[in-house]
Amino acid sequence: MVPEGRAARQATEGRQARPAEARGGRPRRRGAQPKVVALGGGMGLSASLAALRRITGDLTAVVTVADDGGSSGRLRAELGVLPPGDLRKALAALCGDDDWGQTWSRVIQHRFTSQGDLHDHAVGNLLIVALWEQLGDHVQALDLVGKLLGAHGRVLPMSAVPLELQALVKGHDPDRPEDVDTVRGQATVALTRGEVQSVHLVPHDPPAVPEAVAAVLDADWVVLGPGSWFSSVIPHLLVPELLDALTTTKARRVLSLNLVPQPGETDGFSPQRHLEVLGRHAPKLALDVVLADEAAVPDREVLTEAAKRFGAAVELAPVARRDGTPRHDPELLAAAYDRIFRMHGRIGPWR
Repeated sequence: MVPEGRAARQATEGRQARPAEARGGRPRRRGAQPKVVALGGGMGLSASLAALRRITGDLTAVVTVADDGGSSGRLRAELGVLPPGDLRKALAALCGDDDWGQTWSRVIQHRFTSQGDLHDHAVGNLLIVALWEQLGDHVQALDLVGKLLGAHGRVLPMSAVPLELQALVKGHDPDRPEDVDTVRGQATVALTRGEVQSVHLVPHDPPAVPEAVAAVLDADWVVLGPGSWFSSVIPHLLVPELLDALTTTKARRVLSLNLVPQPGETDGFSPQRHLEVLGRHAPKLALDVVLADEAAVPDREVLTEAAKRFGAAVELAPVARRDGTPRHDPELLAAAYDRIFRMHGRIGPWR
């Protein structure tokens, strides 16, 4: 169970003050589980969390906060709060498979249907925002929701200020296919039919949530992806303190690739092109493993060469659902993560 309130802040402050000493390069005691931090947003992060909670009880999600569409966008515009939607999805993914966990997962994901102002608002969004207003502390409120849900892990925002995602897009206007325009807003970027060339955040140097930085520095493994590449995965690399933690942490880093290109945002992208654009946004980022579904990689040799530029090995595994839908299967993805954690530089015997 996650800590809450003052105890959570004191524990985090202790890790921040002594990140190197807390790890020290020493093997963990026998029976300890790997400390895993997963970064992303939306359904991609939810898939990763649903898998990871099956193999470790020491799990932290660090979530993007640039969403400006739907219920989250309305709450953000009206109340000036962080968009709660991706945080809610992460909490739902961390709910257990017992009756309590599945009931609360359905409740916080439930959306109202009406002719009034509540239409399409998610219950979990309203609960999270209410606790933010009551407690005045983003982290404490999310810890409290996690405790209520019996979440198998902790959920943190990557920044405590609402962010705007902006992209340079070639051909966003079909009448001007060669022009490059600045497209504003995560929802618009995710749906553009043009070619996204780069993304940045406004403000350009947002502060990271200290607990998120501390979690990355104290982790054994950091998992980035899968998810919307430009609007959920890359934004973590645009927060200076978080990028610095990702490049200096002693944790091993695994990048989980998507099963298929995302219509609009990454139309026509090969697996190796996903790596190329990641490298353009974070040239100093190193990786240890690139995980991909074996059926989604037409040329393993080309992907291997692209991964080598990050210092990473390629692991191919069947991680897609067997019903043919382009979604990750939690059990198969969990098996792939577990195998990677055990094979690639594990710190000690976790189980």
